Amino acid sequence: MDGRYPSRIVCLTEEPTEVLYALGEEARIVGISGFTVRPARARREKPRVCAFTSAKVGRILALRPDLVVGFSDIQADIARELIKNGVEVWISNHRSVEGILGYVRRLGAMVGAADRALRHAAELEAHMNRVRQAAAQLPGVHASISRNGTSPSSAEFTG
Repeated sequence: MDGRYPSRIVCLTEEPTEVLYALGEEARIVGISGFTVRPARARREKPRVCAFTSAKVGRILALRPDLVVGFSDIQADIARELIKNGVEVWISNHRSVEGILGYVRRLGAMVGAADRALRHAAELEAHMNRVRQAAAQLPGVHASISRNGTSPSSAEFTG
């Protein structure tokens, strides 16, 4: 592995695990969240060191990570404790599809896989566009709601 990039990464949430596996960079991961389900093989291959809002900081430190990746201010206490112990931590806070695609590109760049990350983000975006186009072809849904036996209210939902 290229020494310019992190080689011992702990993922505090499922997202970085999933992205790093998709980029072929799973060898860099030394610990994952107990909530990780994708990819399924990650649960068999990597030790689980945290939940979403709590972590086994001593266990994380024992893995000697050179980068810990998390999400949201909800993990601020975990991040603070790791930073106090000299660990580099990146906490992202994406809240939109575009934010997620940017996250994929940034994480890929952080591990020396910028080109693969750009391609992966483009593939994700293309897939979302195909789903949107297919959904636009579906018929609308009509729903009637009755309250206490009175005449129903109607609403039509279209994509």
